[in-house]
Amino acid sequence: MNIFEALRKDHEIQRELCDMLVNTSGDTELRKNMFEKLKHELAIHADAEERHFYVPLIESDLTQEKARHSIAEHHEMDELVEKLEETDMDSSAWLKYMKELAHQVEHHLDEEEQEVFQLAGKALKEKEKTSLAQEYLEFMEENRS
Repeated sequence: MNIFEALRKDHEIQRELCDMLVNTSGDTELRKNMFEKLKHELAIHADAEERHFYVPLIESDLTQEKARHSIAEHHEMDELVEKLEETDMDSSAWLKYMKELAHQVEHHLDEEEQEVFQLAGKALKEKEKTSLAQEYLEFMEENRS
Protein backbone atom coordinates (compact mmCIF):
# COMPACT_ATOMS: atom_id res chain seq x y z
CA MET A 1 0.00 0.00 0.00
CA ASN A 2 1.25 3.50 -0.75
CA ILE A 3 0.61 6.68 1.24
CA PHE A 4 -2.17 7.82 -1.11
CA GLU A 5 -4.15 4.59 -0.68
CA ALA A 6 -3.70 4.71 3.10
CA LEU A 7 -4.91 8.31 3.30
CA ARG A 8 -7.89 7.71 0.97
CA LYS A 9 -9.06 4.83 3.16
CA ASP A 10 -9.23 7.12 6.19
CA HIS A 11 -10.75 9.96 4.16
CA GLU A 12 -13.73 7.68 3.47
CA ILE A 13 -14.22 7.15 7.22
CA GLN A 14 -14.28 10.92 7.74
CA ARG A 15 -16.72 11.48 4.88
CA GLU A 16 -19.09 8.81 6.23
CA LEU A 17 -19.01 10.20 9.77
CA CYS A 18 -19.67 13.74 8.53
CA ASP A 19 -22.55 12.56 6.33
CA MET A 20 -24.11 10.63 9.22
CA LEU A 21 -23.67 13.49 11.71
CA VAL A 22 -25.39 16.14 9.60
CA ASN A 23 -28.40 13.80 9.49
CA THR A 24 -28.71 13.50 13.27
CA SER A 25 -30.72 15.74 15.55
CA GLY A 26 -30.92 16.65 19.21
CA ASP A 27 -28.75 15.83 22.17
CA THR A 28 -28.77 12.05 21.64
CA GLU A 29 -26.31 9.30 22.52
CA LEU A 30 -25.95 8.52 18.81
CA ARG A 31 -24.95 12.10 17.98
CA LYS A 32 -22.59 12.28 20.97
CA ASN A 33 -20.89 8.98 20.08
CA MET A 34 -20.55 9.80 16.39
CA PHE A 35 -19.20 13.26 17.18
CA GLU A 36 -16.63 11.80 19.58
CA LYS A 37 -15.60 9.31 16.92
CA LEU A 38 -15.31 12.04 14.25
CA LYS A 39 -13.30 14.29 16.59
CA HIS A 40 -10.91 11.45 17.35
CA GLU A 41 -10.56 10.44 13.67
CA LEU A 42 -9.91 14.02 12.56
CA ALA A 43 -7.35 14.60 15.32
CA ILE A 44 -5.29 11.44 14.83
CA HIS A 45 -5.53 11.66 11.04
CA ALA A 46 -4.33 15.27 11.01
CA ASP A 47 -1.49 14.40 13.38
CA ALA A 48 -0.42 11.34 11.37
CA GLU A 49 -0.83 13.11 8.04
CA GLU A 50 1.24 16.10 9.13
CA ARG A 51 4.03 13.86 10.46
CA HIS A 52 4.09 11.20 7.73
CA PHE A 53 2.93 13.05 4.63
CA TYR A 54 3.27 16.81 4.93
CA VAL A 55 6.70 16.97 6.58
CA PRO A 56 8.39 15.38 3.54
CA LEU A 57 6.27 17.53 1.21
CA ILE A 58 7.33 20.75 2.94
CA GLU A 59 10.92 19.89 2.06
CA SER A 60 10.12 19.93 -1.68
CA ASP A 61 9.69 23.20 -3.58
CA LEU A 62 7.04 21.52 -5.74
CA THR A 63 4.74 20.70 -2.81
CA GLN A 64 5.69 23.11 -0.02
CA GLU A 65 2.90 25.62 -0.63
CA LYS A 66 0.16 22.95 -0.90
CA ALA A 67 1.43 21.20 2.24
CA ARG A 68 1.35 24.42 4.25
CA HIS A 69 -2.13 25.23 2.95
CA SER A 70 -3.41 21.79 3.96
CA ILE A 71 -1.92 22.08 7.44
CA ALA A 72 -3.64 25.47 7.82
CA GLU A 73 -6.94 23.80 6.86
CA HIS A 74 -6.40 21.24 9.63
CA HIS A 75 -6.25 24.13 12.10
CA GLU A 76 -9.45 25.67 10.69
CA MET A 77 -11.22 22.34 11.20
CA ASP A 78 -9.86 22.16 14.77
CA GLU A 79 -11.42 25.56 15.47
CA LEU A 80 -14.79 24.38 14.19
CA VAL A 81 -14.57 21.25 16.35
CA GLU A 82 -13.95 23.55 19.35
CA LYS A 83 -17.04 25.61 18.44
CA LEU A 84 -19.07 22.40 18.27
CA GLU A 85 -17.77 21.30 21.68
CA GLU A 86 -18.82 24.66 23.16
CA THR A 87 -22.30 24.61 21.57
CA ASP A 88 -25.33 22.84 23.00
CA MET A 89 -25.94 19.74 20.87
CA ASP A 90 -29.69 20.26 20.62
CA SER A 91 -29.39 23.87 19.41
CA SER A 92 -29.77 24.77 15.75
CA ALA A 93 -26.32 26.39 15.93
CA TRP A 94 -24.73 22.99 16.57
CA LEU A 95 -26.12 21.57 13.32
CA LYS A 96 -25.08 24.75 11.48
CA TYR A 97 -21.49 24.35 12.72
CA MET A 98 -21.56 20.63 11.95
CA LYS A 99 -22.64 21.33 8.36
CA GLU A 100 -19.85 23.89 8.11
CA LEU A 101 -17.34 21.35 9.43
CA ALA A 102 -18.63 18.68 7.03
CA HIS A 103 -18.22 21.14 4.14
CA GLN A 104 -14.68 22.02 5.22
CA VAL A 105 -13.72 18.37 5.65
CA GLU A 106 -15.11 17.51 2.20
CA HIS A 107 -13.33 20.48 0.60
CA HIS A 108 -10.06 19.57 2.30
CA LEU A 109 -10.22 15.89 1.33
CA ASP A 110 -11.18 16.65 -2.28
CA GLU A 111 -8.39 19.22 -2.62
CA GLU A 112 -5.91 16.81 -1.12
CA GLU A 113 -6.92 13.92 -3.36
CA GLN A 114 -7.22 15.97 -6.56
CA GLU A 115 -4.33 18.42 -6.19
CA VAL A 116 -1.90 17.51 -3.41
CA PHE A 117 -1.69 13.80 -4.28
CA GLN A 118 -0.80 14.60 -7.91
CA LEU A 119 2.05 16.90 -6.93
CA ALA A 120 3.20 14.58 -4.16
CA GLY A 121 3.27 11.73 -6.67
CA LYS A 122 5.95 13.68 -8.54
CA ALA A 123 7.84 14.86 -5.45
CA LEU A 124 8.08 11.52 -3.62
CA LYS A 125 10.07 8.50 -4.73
CA GLU A 126 8.22 5.16 -4.98
CA LYS A 127 10.09 3.80 -1.97
CA GLU A 128 9.06 6.85 0.07
CA LYS A 129 5.40 6.37 -0.86
CA THR A 130 5.37 2.89 0.66
CA SER A 131 7.55 3.69 3.69
CA LEU A 132 5.43 6.75 4.51
CA ALA A 133 2.30 4.60 4.24
CA GLN A 134 3.77 2.10 6.68
CA GLU A 135 4.67 4.83 9.17
CA TYR A 136 1.27 6.47 8.77
CA LEU A 137 -0.62 3.19 9.23
CA GLU A 138 1.41 2.26 12.32
CA PHE A 139 0.72 5.67 13.87
CA MET A 140 -3.01 5.38 13.12
CA GLU A 141 -3.21 1.86 14.56
CA GLU A 142 -1.46 2.94 17.78
CA ASN A 143 -3.70 5.97 18.22
CA ARG A 144 -7.05 4.74 16.91
CA SER A 145 -8.04 2.62 19.91
